[in-house]
Amino acid sequence: MNNTIRPNKAELEFLQIAFNRFYNLYEEVIEESFWDNTPYYRFSKINNVFSVYAEILQYEPIKLVIKTIKRQRPPMEAEIASDLFKLIRNIMSHFPFFDSWEEVNVTQNLINWDKEGKSIDKFFTKYAGASEIKYRMWDAKNKKMTYLNIKFPNTYNQSSIIYLRDILSEKEGVLFSIALMKNVLDTKVSPL
Repeated sequence: MNNTIRPNKAELEFLQIAFNRFYNLYEEVIEESFWDNTPYYRFSKINNVFSVYAEILQYEPIKLVIKTIKRQRPPMEAEIASDLFKLIRNIMSHFPFFDSWEEVNVTQNLINWDKEGKSIDKFFTKYAGASEIKYRMWDAKNKKMTYLNIKFPNTYNQSSIIYLRDILSEKEGVLFSIALMKNVLDTKVSPL
């Protein structure tokens, strides 16, 4: 039996900073006025949200939440909440060449410039040609339904140019993403 108390001191320090940062970014991004900012400003904040969330995904209890989602929620929701969101973070982190969501694109050569088989390459190899996923989400604050499609590239080969905007739209896609991220993280929030 493992007698490790979770969170331990180091985890608690990390979780306090990471969760506070995520929820602060979340509150900013869900405001309608956020979308009036410049594309570069929005992209910077969106990049931060995906980066913070990807780091939190390393926490073992959050990994267990993802496993639970895989068993209990609709097909592909766990993969979106983990694999897709990590992919987005990895693209923005490893290819910091862009100033807006609309510009972000990668090719197989760019992805594998150093070595084949890393996480981005594995994702596109696994999901290229997968069926589009359709979601709808209710925005209680603005009392409206938003419809969204997550589209995987049809092909992943030497001639493919993959735009992030074609996988997930900026506004609706990001709002959906942070809502799903928040649902995952809310399962582990407790008073500190």
